[in-house]
Amino acid sequence: MQHLLLLHGALGAAPMLEPLKQALQANYQVHTLNFSGHGGLELSASFTMDVFAADIKRLLDEKKIDQVSIFGYSMGGYAALYFALQHPTRVKRIYTLATKFAWSPATAEKETKLLNPEKIEEKVPKFAATLAQRHAPQNWKDIMHRTARMMMQLGQQPPLTPENLASITIPVQVSVGDQDTMVSVEETRWAFTHLPQANLQVLPATKHPLETIPKQRLAYEVTQFLGPQTV
Repeated sequence: MQHLLLLHGALGAAPMLEPLKQALQANYQVHTLNFSGHGGLELSASFTMDVFAADIKRLLDEKKIDQVSIFGYSMGGYAALYFALQHPTRVKRIYTLATKFAWSPATAEKETKLLNPEKIEEKVPKFAATLAQRHAPQNWKDIMHRTARMMMQLGQQPPLTPENLASITIPVQVSVGDQDTMVSVEETRWAFTHLPQANLQVLPATKHPLETIPKQRLAYEVTQFLGPQTV
């Protein structure tokens, strides 16, 4: 069976992908991971694409997987493409969903304003409680602060540029929901135009949060892109 790795987004963790994993595992050998500092892992490292790419490589090496296809949600899609830049022979195909590609100082500042732990705790306590449970025993506020710093770094020096995207020659499908208020169709199209073997998919009646997308529907889209259950 083909190996498939599912990558979570910013502030996320591997269990969030469990429903999708269950929907796909009849056809693929499905793997998940927690990026460094997420899902209870220790907060010893900074949040950078280099760190997250190293997380992916470590999992593949530990499981002795020579080549894998990757589904990356939001930040996970960005990390997947960055990993493919560093290790092109280890990745067969990439499917990104709701991945933000348009990073600039202004964009980063806008995004990080939403990552205020104190305001979130006050205005959306249920979300704060969810984050606390998701990342225990780590402090979710520390994770949010590190995520904000990572976004500022992305804004100052985006790791994915037109030049290096052009060097990713594997098939890539970049997808975005038509009702996504965090990621635009325009920035997704930007990535599509710079990837040599890319497909662009706009999912109808689809918002940004992964939990709002029916998993059977998403599993169907991923399966259509990945193709046969080859080894």
